Formats: sequence, C-alpha cells, structure tokens
Amino acid sequence: MLGWELPPHNSGGLGVACYDLCKSLAANNAEIEFIVPYAAEHNIDFMTVTAAIPQNYSTIQRTGIAYDSHKYLDAEGAQVQLGINDQHQNYIRGVLELVDSRQFDVIHAHDWLTFKAALNVKRKTNKPLILHVHSVESDRSGNQYGNPLVRDIEATSLAMADQIIAVSNHTKNKIIEDYGIPASAIDVVHNSIEANVKITDEIANSYQYIESLKSQGYKVVVNIGRLTIQKGIPNLIKAAAKVLEIEPKVLFLIVGSGEQYHELVMLAAELGISDKVIFTEFQRSKKWRDAFIIGDLFVMPSVSEPFGLTPLEAISYGTPSLVSKQSGVSEVFKNCLKVDYWDIDEMANIITSAVSSPGLLDEITSKATDEYSIMSWDDSTNKLMSLYRHHRQLAEAAHFE
Repeated sequence: MLGWELPPHNSGGLGVACYDLCKSLAANNAEIEFIVPYAAEHNIDFMTVTAAIPQNYSTIQRTGIAYDSHKYLDAEGAQVQLGINDQHQNYIRGVLELVDSRQFDVIHAHDWLTFKAALNVKRKTNKPLILHVHSVESDRSGNQYGNPLVRDIEATSLAMADQIIAVSNHTKNKIIEDYGIPASAIDVVHNSIEANVKITDEIANSYQYIESLKSQGYKVVVNIGRLTIQKGIPNLIKAAAKVLEIEPKVLFLIVGSGEQYHELVMLAAELGISDKVIFTEFQRSKKWRDAFIIGDLFVMPSVSEPFGLTPLEAISYGTPSLVSKQSGVSEVFKNCLKVDYWDIDEMANIITSAVSSPGLLDEITSKATDEYSIMSWDDSTNKLMSLYRHHRQLAEAAHFE
C-alpha cells in the first residue's frame, strides 16, 4: 500500500482514513506494508510502515504539514530541501528499490501523490493496481480546473488502473465527469469511523476564554479543517455575519491553517465581526479534541468534499453538524443538517435556528449519537477484501495461461 501520510504525522483526513481503513483490513487478515515517503515513529502494530528512502539519502523527515515540507539528509548528512516534483521522483525511486525484496498480491495506492509510483510498480511487477481516490484535483481547487500536471497524473493513472475505488458517489461522479472513466470501472467504498469511547473527561478545556463566554450565554459554532478554497470557509464567515445580526451572542471557532488564513482574517475584519471569529491555526491532540467538545454546532461548508470525516468526529464528541450537500458524508450520515455550500442565506438561517433552539440541537445530537454508535469500517473492509481476492485470482489465472 502506497500513501503519503499516517497519523500522527498527517495534515488532514487522508492520513486518518488510511490508518482506520488499514486497521480494519488487518483485523480481517490482510497483511499490509504501508510505504510513506518519510521516516517517523508511528507506533503502529497492525501493519508494517516503511519509509521509501532512496539509497543516496540517509533519512527523509517530514517537517510541517504541507505537501512540500519534507527535509532530506543525504548520505553525508547534508540537509536538502526539495520541492514536490523532486519528492515524487525520490518516492518513486525508493518504492522501486523496495519492490525487489517484497512479496505481495496487490498494489493499493492512495491519491495522486502516490499514483506515479504505483504505476511504476505495476509496470515492473505486473501486479494488480487498485487506485483509491479520496479526492480529485477539481475537488481540491474548489470546482476549478486546478493544476494541469496533477490532472495529467490522475488521468493517466486512472486510465491504467485495474480497479478504481471512490470514497463516495460524489467522487465517483467527479472521476467520470473529469476523466471519462466508465462507471463500471469504479467501485464506491465509503469512508467510515469506528465508534468508540472518546477522551472527554480531561480536566480543563483548552479554550478557557470561550468557556467563560459560554457561561455568559454564548453559543459556539466550530469548523476544523484546512483553510483552502475547497473547504468553503469564506461562505461560513459571510453566513456568520448574517447570524450575528440576529443572534449576537455566537462565537465562530475556526481551527486550521492553509493558504486562505490571511484572506479569512481580513474578511472577518471587513464584515466587522473579528471579535466573534476566533482563528487558532492547526491543532492536534487535546486542543483538537477540545474544539469539538466546546462546540454547540459543527459546520462543514465544503465547496466539493469527496467524503469529510470531521462531522463524524464531531458527533463522537457530542457535537451535531451542518454539512454541505456537496459532500460524500452527506450520502451516509442521516442525522445532520444539510445545506448547499453556495446558499449563504440558508446556511445563516440554519445556524441561527440551531443555536437559538437547544431542543433542536439536543434532538439532532441524540439521533446522530445513536447512528454513530453502530458505525464501523466493516462493510467497506469487506468490499475491499472481496476486490483483493478477485484481482489476485485474475492475476493467477493470467499467469497460468
């Protein structure tokens, strides 16, 4: 399995989805070697995690959260900072060096960052290639064309795959629309979450200032994610201004980092609501958990969201959600509020109604919690195990012919 990140060294939901999926696959007797481009301590015992370190480098370390934040030390120990294209070439080289000493049945690669390496492994070994699409370039660019080089990688790879996995019907339709892949070549395997007991009893919430305001009757609307065009945060800020005209005792907690950070801070200032919009930068561990816990309503206003795990994470901490209809999670999560990402007026209306109606929030929370309590990766894992067996059998039959 080829992937670009795993927790705790992840920048978002891709690493979390890979981790949870692999944990469930391993519980169903899949033997997995997960190859990432960097060296780090992951503390994972259900699969082997390997760094694809080319022979002329001593280490590759991840620094920061962006795709281009990898630090390389060459064989002499000199530090080299390389861009994404060079990283790709190093990853491909490293993966190909590993392949000769490995026995495996299937190549399973996650998203465009690993697709070129996966194609090279397929050419070298003729093993079945499964490409797992968590997002396409038009998703990441907010329904725009995006980076033509990335689109070229996606188009070539998807055309050569033995099997394509989409994380939602939304993503399947995007693949068909953007790349002309036949629907019959794409299987939908929804992401999920394992219902379990969350850490919610730690002594003091990290957001003491917000807790103080909540004791004075304030409600909190929270968003957690990357601050990129795909996530639709400008529309949430604009909706916030409309909410505050009617319900002034509402705070908007924006947890994350990204290229839109300064734009969003300026937007809140221009709308005159800077005192009600709190930006925290990227958070992990307790501060990340506490952001969910302190929220009265979680909002995911994504322009184009292939899946979106955060609403499921939110309800695991007792916070109900409003999600955009342009998201994969809206296909499988019944007990949440839904809105078109572009409908700022309706987004504001729903948020206003929710924060001013404790009974409504309690009812949604209760039903969503019941729904969450029976969630698991089992169905998705069973689909993948069936596909693994199918392609292994096809490869064996072709070999004997």
